[in-house]
Amino acid sequence: MTCPSCGAENRAERRFCSKCGAALSLACVKCGFINDPGDEFCGGCGQRVSAATAQPVQRKDGPRDAERRQLTVMFCDLVGSTALAGRLDPEELREHVRAYQGVSAEVIARFEGHIAQHLGDGLLVYFGYPLAHEDDAQRAVSAGLAVVDAIATLNARQPAGGVALAVRVGIHTGLVVVGEVGSGSRREQLALGETPNIAARLEALAEPGTVVVSTATHRLVERRFSCRDLGAHTLRGVTNPLSVYHVLGERITTGRGGSLPAAWTTPLVGREREVALVLERWDAAAEGLGQVILLSGEAGIGKTRITQTVCARLQGTPHTQLDGRCSPYRQHSPMHVVAELVQGALGYEREDTPEMLGRHLERTLGECGLPRGEALPLLCSLLSLPGPGESAVQSWSPQRQRQRTIEIVLDVFRSVAARRPVLLLVEDLHWIDASSLELLSVLVDQAATMPIGVLLTARPDFRPPWAARSHTTQITLTRLPRRPTEQMILSVAGKPLPAEVLQHVLTGADGVPLYVEEITKMVLESGLLRDCDDRYELTAPLQPLAIPTTLQDSLTARLDRLPEAKPVAQLAAAIGREFSYELLQAVSPLDPVALQRELARLVDAELLYQRGLPPSAGYIFKHALIQEAAYRSLLRTTRQQYHHRIVTVLVDGFPQVVELNPELVAHHYTEANLAAEALPYWQRAGENAVRRSAHSEATAHFERGLALIPSLPDTPQRDRQELGLLMGLGPVLFGSRGFAAPEVERCYARARELCDRLGDAPEVFAALWGQWGVLILQGDVNRTLEIGEELLERAQLSTDPALVLQARHALWPTHIYRGELSAGMQDISEGLALYDVDRHRSLAFTFGGHDARACGLSFKTTALWALGYPRQALECGRQAIDFVKDLAHPHSQANSHSWVSLALRFLGDLELAREVAEAGLAVSTDYGFPQWGALCTIVRGSTLVASGSVDAGLTEMRRGLAGWQATGAGIMIPAILAFIAEAELARGDVVPALGSIEDASRRIEIYGERFYEAEVHRLRGEALLAGAAPDSTPAESCFLRAIDVARHQQARSFELRGTASLARLWRHRGRGEDARRLLAEATQWFSEGLETSDLRAARHLLQELS
Repeated sequence: MTCPSCGAENRAERRFCSKCGAALSLACVKCGFINDPGDEFCGGCGQRVSAATAQPVQRKDGPRDAERRQLTVMFCDLVGSTALAGRLDPEELREHVRAYQGVSAEVIARFEGHIAQHLGDGLLVYFGYPLAHEDDAQRAVSAGLAVVDAIATLNARQPAGGVALAVRVGIHTGLVVVGEVGSGSRREQLALGETPNIAARLEALAEPGTVVVSTATHRLVERRFSCRDLGAHTLRGVTNPLSVYHVLGERITTGRGGSLPAAWTTPLVGREREVALVLERWDAAAEGLGQVILLSGEAGIGKTRITQTVCARLQGTPHTQLDGRCSPYRQHSPMHVVAELVQGALGYEREDTPEMLGRHLERTLGECGLPRGEALPLLCSLLSLPGPGESAVQSWSPQRQRQRTIEIVLDVFRSVAARRPVLLLVEDLHWIDASSLELLSVLVDQAATMPIGVLLTARPDFRPPWAARSHTTQITLTRLPRRPTEQMILSVAGKPLPAEVLQHVLTGADGVPLYVEEITKMVLESGLLRDCDDRYELTAPLQPLAIPTTLQDSLTARLDRLPEAKPVAQLAAAIGREFSYELLQAVSPLDPVALQRELARLVDAELLYQRGLPPSAGYIFKHALIQEAAYRSLLRTTRQQYHHRIVTVLVDGFPQVVELNPELVAHHYTEANLAAEALPYWQRAGENAVRRSAHSEATAHFERGLALIPSLPDTPQRDRQELGLLMGLGPVLFGSRGFAAPEVERCYARARELCDRLGDAPEVFAALWGQWGVLILQGDVNRTLEIGEELLERAQLSTDPALVLQARHALWPTHIYRGELSAGMQDISEGLALYDVDRHRSLAFTFGGHDARACGLSFKTTALWALGYPRQALECGRQAIDFVKDLAHPHSQANSHSWVSLALRFLGDLELAREVAEAGLAVSTDYGFPQWGALCTIVRGSTLVASGSVDAGLTEMRRGLAGWQATGAGIMIPAILAFIAEAELARGDVVPALGSIEDASRRIEIYGERFYEAEVHRLRGEALLAGAAPDSTPAESCFLRAIDVARHQQARSFELRGTASLARLWRHRGRGEDARRLLAEATQWFSEGLETSDLRAARHLLQELS
């Protein structure tokens, strides 16, 4: 009987191949029906299938499909063959070469290698093809050493003075494409790629009678073989030098296993303490003291198995369980995991129709007492259900909808938990989408007051964004010791294994539960064991088993064992980790009967889990890495064909998926190498994410689209597509990277270039505004004035009020930063007069990522204070904060809180300034706005200094300044340096303070940002006086200069500060009356804000002068 997998001949009565362990199919001799391995009765005639009633199924003719796979290649060559040819008769030479090749072939066969080619006196040998083993690298090294030994034995049999042969061996492990090459009658299966070439180059480096390996191979065998580092070598045709190792020999090691997920039905062993701790935390949660438990560990370490055990133990306890699973394909699908959890809270079953789910939703809202008018449309949107029709919610901004959705979801969880304690389980947090993580973080913060236990799993590279709290617990899982590992092997096998086999499994598994299970299963399927009632016995001397030593080799070996089902697994892997039978059947070339048969084999082999029955069945790869291994084994061209087939079916037959998950369609188009088709879907996915304030997802979608642009023909259509993606990306980057970040500058520079190429494209105004945004935060207010005036000219020509508003939006910060306060106030007045919240709040998605009115009120607060209207400034700042609160747009909130807190710090309201700054810092941290977080940090530090905590405040301001500059920001640095100089003066550090002031003055002169110029001159005077210089004239000049600048700017508040400093100096000089008269004139101008710190200090000084 010929094995259909490896081609080896087997006795007729065998059910499993003696060479590779693959199951052997049997054809009934009566009817010819092909029965599956393990069938006891024929599917065609009903007769019992046995060796007597079956005939072998011959191996199919034709080559195997080409595939990508990891391969260990050994190149073995006879040393000095040219010299031998010159010394020996050709017939004698032939005998020696045949002897060398014969003993080598015997050794290679013993280690199940495959001689791909005889290259003269060289041998090209594959380990890992046509069948993979878990330890192919180790087999290759063992074979290499054995060949060397075999040649030595061959030489020992030669007569004295006879020919002594020597070989050298090179081994390398890497990726190859293996398949048929050649033409005509000369065809062969060969591995192509760099790996065979490197193996040949390594062989040339080896000394006679030695084996050398590459770094890649050494990494796989170092626990089993002693090696000596030969250093880095430059190999011909290889770009980078490679480290080379000389294999000295075998040593006793612990071995290394592969990994596959633990079976759901395998009894848990060795994790009792972890389970007890989780259950202890659950008991506290059930009593109302909410708990959060994070199970962290490498793939296969047992995280899922612990959660399954906990869930099973709680089955008899009254509670509600909500399950969510993160997916690598849904990392950029906002609220994906949240939707799953909400479905669970509603009592959703997979067979429920959307109408049934809608009824569940309405019933639950009634039970929860939530406002139906808000909750129903928002949750319908979250769950992709038809909405209730017209609703006030539809007029809300996307940000407000998003925030309210989070609040309602949490209310649903609270309501469910109020009836019965809730166990909320979310697995694989390392793949969670950012929006779901945001909600989960809020839940973690609030869980302590609810009867809810949050059980999470993640790999070690996941870093929880929440701080450690008394109600949070992280459990890091480590590998199992020997005793529980033996218990697990017994559980999987069902009965004891021979001691020798048990030791092989223990060595290969290395305490990882996933490895233990999969290696044990491979042993059971190897054909080497016989079931003898209460135990297993070896049927033949133990050979090196297919025990995984790396995950890749293990998974490849499992897939190779199912040659007919493997293509189904590969096609399913192209769909994703989870897939429906409906979609797979639509894209598969197999008929339903054949497809279900192969899926059943994959389920039986525990590569897949199945929910339900076809045609309504759903499947999930038992582990994401199984899916990855199946997918990566496909040729790139085959992957493209599969993705093309999948996306065609999706677009034609699954319109709801296309509508709700454009990123999924875009992904398949991209992987199908159909860039032009993918671009609109990436743009749509990015726009959807922007509307949900999912900035990280939006950035990812837009950037995926932009990455495809170079692959398209250089046409105006391509330029328009690129421009659309850039204009979507720019406002997102304003918040997530900072206005002045290099990537923002590149984004808008490229957009402007495309506008010029396209000839006055409609997007030119927005592109120009984006360039203004970069320059204004960089601090170049001279160039921004030119751009602002150009924007205003373009806007007025267009007669579009929205463009005029945005032109004024660009001009008012420019004028204020330049110290042109009246002009800035005029821009704010004229701009905000045009603003209509319903028509213009969406402009934030195009211009700067923040709202124009929120910005205008924030800058008006600063301008009013500087102009001498502190009470109006305070009221305007409060208006700005209230407005962005109602607007519910996170970036506008962070922007306004930053600038308003800074204005309040100018005004001297330290408590309110700190409160607003901390609120802005919280928003910036939650949504990832580093620029505004840095500015709020500076403001908070400044309030600490002014409140007496000088050292702490100075440290915070310096940290904030570093963060501000890290985003590329240069604007307001003179004011920030002035704050720092004040703190340094408070510490008595005059020289550093003067240095900060000089830096501020230098920036003012270079960039023209003169808003804080008067205060910088005043502080220089104060620093000079603090230095105890004998001549106070330079300080007096600074104060006079500060007053002059302030008067030029009509900045009464700055003038008051300069006047107060000069009055104190004049009093010290004996010019008290002059000082009183000067200060009285400056103070009497103010008609409001008399309670501010500056005016209180001025009035107090006047009393002293009087």
